[in-house]
Amino acid sequence: MNVRTNTRGFTLIEVLIVVVILAVLAATIIPQFTDSTDDARRSSVKFNLHTLRGQIQLYKAQHNGLKPSGDLAELIKGTNLDGSDGTTYGPYMQSLPVNSLTDSKTVKVITGTTPVAADVSSPGGGWLYNATTGNIWIDHADHYTE
Repeated sequence: MNVRTNTRGFTLIEVLIVVVILAVLAATIIPQFTDSTDDARRSSVKFNLHTLRGQIQLYKAQHNGLKPSGDLAELIKGTNLDGSDGTTYGPYMQSLPVNSLTDSKTVKVITGTTPVAADVSSPGGGWLYNATTGNIWIDHADHYTE
């Protein structure tokens, strides 16, 4: 004897509708996560720039206006009043911070009082530094004026 039971399940149309709804939700949410990652990188590089500027100013104040050299090595070691290796001042930081937009901490010395597009490394470096003025900027095509 054949016994027929009533089983209930989802129809193909119902399953397709759910899949389409999930795809639409994913298409709207994923770009927001991408934007938040970029926002975090921009915030991080600006924080690191602020830290570098503060440490350069502290170095200048403790060394009677003397600026760190082009590679900023004086910030990560102890120095004397004349900037030579010593133990009187510093180190001001353990290492140079990384530019989170380019994952580089290289320092490129520039001569202009403000950076121009031609100063920016391609595809992007760490930092742009003017050893004459002691000013530092982000070595990135979109952020070198900050």
